[in-house]
Amino acid sequence: MDDQILRNKSVVRDFTATTLAAIPNTFGRLIYITSLRDLSSGTYEHAGLAALYPQDAIQESLECCHHEIFQKILETPLSVQADDLRECLRGMPGSFKSTVSHWRQLESYRILPPGNAPDYLKELFFSNLRALLEILEAECSRARSSA
Repeated sequence: MDDQILRNKSVVRDFTATTLAAIPNTFGRLIYITSLRDLSSGTYEHAGLAALYPQDAIQESLECCHHEIFQKILETPLSVQADDLRECLRGMPGSFKSTVSHWRQLESYRILPPGNAPDYLKELFFSNLRALLEILEAECSRARSSA
């Protein structure tokens, strides 16, 4: 990964400084970079970068960034992940409770890992998300019952 970052340093720097820096939480960044990936081909598309850099450099750089963000989440303590996820889901349209419920039911988080992530890391990520969503849903229930 580090070799890829060095080769495409300007693409990574441009993407992180102009795009990712505006997203206030790590889960939000992961969701955003996942949204740039075509699910059928695995190809990342970003119009702003495409105007400046070759597609191969963009693909390699965004793959690398996706992997780094995913890895960062996995290396973060669960309590910090919970705070980050809470902030991310609160920023989405609709009620927080409804968003948490939909995420649990639909398991929409299953598209978030990079395609090249090892299965054991994907399973760890999914397990963590299921636990975190249960915690957040319990918080919603407690808040409702104490209101």
